[in-house]
Amino acid sequence: METIYILNIPNFYTSYYLFGLNQSYKLKFKMDNRFIRYNNKPVLIFEIQNKLVIIDNDDPVKVRQELYDVCTTYFVTNKLFDNKSFGQDKVKPLFPHYPVNIVKLYLGLYNFKLLKYIGFKPTLKQLYTLIRRPNYKNYSYQKHVSNFVFFSSNIWKKESEANFIRAQFISFCKADSRIVFEGGFVPRSDGNNQGFDNELNARKYNPKTFSKLSANSKIVLNNSAVCGAVSWRLAEYLNQGLFVLSFPFKIDLPIKLENNQNMCFVNNTDEFPDVFDRVFNDSKYHADISEGGKRYFSEYCTPKAQINYIIKNI
Repeated sequence: METIYILNIPNFYTSYYLFGLNQSYKLKFKMDNRFIRYNNKPVLIFEIQNKLVIIDNDDPVKVRQELYDVCTTYFVTNKLFDNKSFGQDKVKPLFPHYPVNIVKLYLGLYNFKLLKYIGFKPTLKQLYTLIRRPNYKNYSYQKHVSNFVFFSSNIWKKESEANFIRAQFISFCKADSRIVFEGGFVPRSDGNNQGFDNELNARKYNPKTFSKLSANSKIVLNNSAVCGAVSWRLAEYLNQGLFVLSFPFKIDLPIKLENNQNMCFVNNTDEFPDVFDRVFNDSKYHADISEGGKRYFSEYCTPKAQINYIIKNI
């Protein structure tokens, strides 16, 4: 089995890719002093056949130019369409993915060097976060016949558009008598709920419960996250074979998700009633979209498929 040298200690954002690399390669940690500052960051740096590869899972602000200048290929989760920084030749987009529990791999790969390079408290925080994430599972497709819809979200301080879209979705689901709804906004710790008091939910959901409830949902919402980033939820929704109602992407993907094939795209919240009516009245439409999303995930988004894409495009 070929060896890949991991050159830093990334945080849990990159867990999906460490998991995928470990499925196909032998991983060996070799701290590169050039990249110490990227320890405990959402960036995975590795070397294969003398080629230096960057996987940047951060919010879409800009390319980390000092890494771009030394790498062979720079992969980004959030390759914004309208950001010149991401238009450079070596920058390539990634498929949707989400953090998974890789505690055993994390400890086995980095062991006591976690304390040396990131410290005791940051190590505990990463382990706690990883333990709370669900293990990776490739779900089998199942038709969703119940009328249950789950949606829970934070209220973001500076993302008014995303907050509005999510509030409208919550309000619509709560008002539609056909829907058995659970969820709502998580109240902000500073008490500034930005006027969304009617959409609040007192309960908080840990990641595993969130995943379990989402898997039973007849329809799920995807909209741009912080700074236009793709939500972690999307890849898990596709994996679970759910009907995804989505607003247009602000980032590039290696292969597009197609409207009315892999998911249902809308441009504004006024379209919610028409989509829900069709979902409830046309079971074949609901199944076709759900299965199409699952096929997309199975072909392009599994950990192994993503690693194959990355290695092929180095």
